[in-house]
Formats: sequence, structure tokens, C-alpha cells
Amino acid sequence: MVATVYGRSYFKFVNVLKNLHLRYDSVLPEEITGSDRRLVLTTAGESYKIPITSPVLLDDEFDHDPTIVRGKIVKKLESGFHRDTLVIGIDPGNRIGLSVFYYEKEIESSIYTSVEELISHIVKILVGLAADRKVVKVGNGNMEIARRITDMLNLKFCSHFELEFVDERKTSLKVKNYNKRGARDKLSARYITQREGYRHLVLPLSRVG
Repeated sequence: MVATVYGRSYFKFVNVLKNLHLRYDSVLPEEITGSDRRLVLTTAGESYKIPITSPVLLDDEFDHDPTIVRGKIVKKLESGFHRDTLVIGIDPGNRIGLSVFYYEKEIESSIYTSVEELISHIVKILVGLAADRKVVKVGNGNMEIARRITDMLNLKFCSHFELEFVDERKTSLKVKNYNKRGARDKLSARYITQREGYRHLVLPLSRVG
């Protein structure tokens, strides 16, 4: 629910929600009752009007990347019901498939053609979303690009994460007949998030010299 009387904040909420294809209701803050358990989007100055039983997100949280905003919404709704994990699946190739799961919900499925843009986006997600475990899973179908991705990620993300190289042969059969442009790469990335691979902890270069 969008609950604010401030026009600028209201339009910020609405524009982001429309971009994320999420439905919403508009109400006044004082109209929310203690029996309503829906997520409330409001401002810091109006948050005191919201019953403590309602989960709340403030308007400044909506200044982040749309994927991070979706992740924050998922966390408010799914915390306590699903594992506190962030899993990023990458299908390397000329078109790089990306799938991001947070609290066991997919919050992004997209395609990239630039490794640099991909890494910049992944770093934003790793920094912007808190999780007990952060796992990056990379398909092994193109190890040259896979290594480039992991090397750049280690340089750009100044914290630790878990890295897995996943056997893509376990995912390709599921999508071999899916020929719509980009859909195969996104589906492969999604299946990669669900597969186990060789796992090791990646430490930032600042800690390993």
C-alpha cells in the first residue's frame, strides 16, 4: 500500500512500482488499521501513523536500483519464511544471462552483452542487499568469459562471497528448444542458481594481498 500525502514521495513510489510491474493500493496513513498486514510504503515523517504490526518501507529506500528495491520488498514480506540468502546465477556467453534470487524469490531475470556493465550491476546488488550468505554461481560453458567475470568481480566487490562453477550440461537440456531471443540465456541463468557446483570462498584482494 502507498500511504502518503506528499506528492513527490507518492509519485516516486508509484513510478517504481509500475516499473517493477507490482500492483498497489493508495490510502491515507491514518486509514491503516492494526489488522492490516500488507506492506506499507510511506515517509519517515508519516511512519508514526502506521501500526507497528504493519511492515514498512520508507521513500528513501526507493532511490536504489529497481532490483534492490524489489529485494527490499521481498525481504519485508518473506523474512522469517525463507532462508536469508542472495544467489546470483550467470550464464556466460555472447549474451550473458543473469538471474538473481533473494529469500528464495527471483527478483531479476535479464540479459547483458557487456561484462563491465554486468559486473557493475552485480556489485550494486551485492552491496545493496544484506544476506547471511551471498553466492555467485557461474556456468562453465564458456570458461574464458566465466573467469573474466569472476576476476573482475573480485576486483570490484570489496567483501567476501561464495563462488561456484556450475556444470551447464545439467541446465542446457531444459532450455534447448527455447529459441526466443535472450530467453534461453535467462532460463539457463535461472537453472544455474538451482544447481550445486564446486564451491569456494572468495576473499577481496585487500585481505589476501
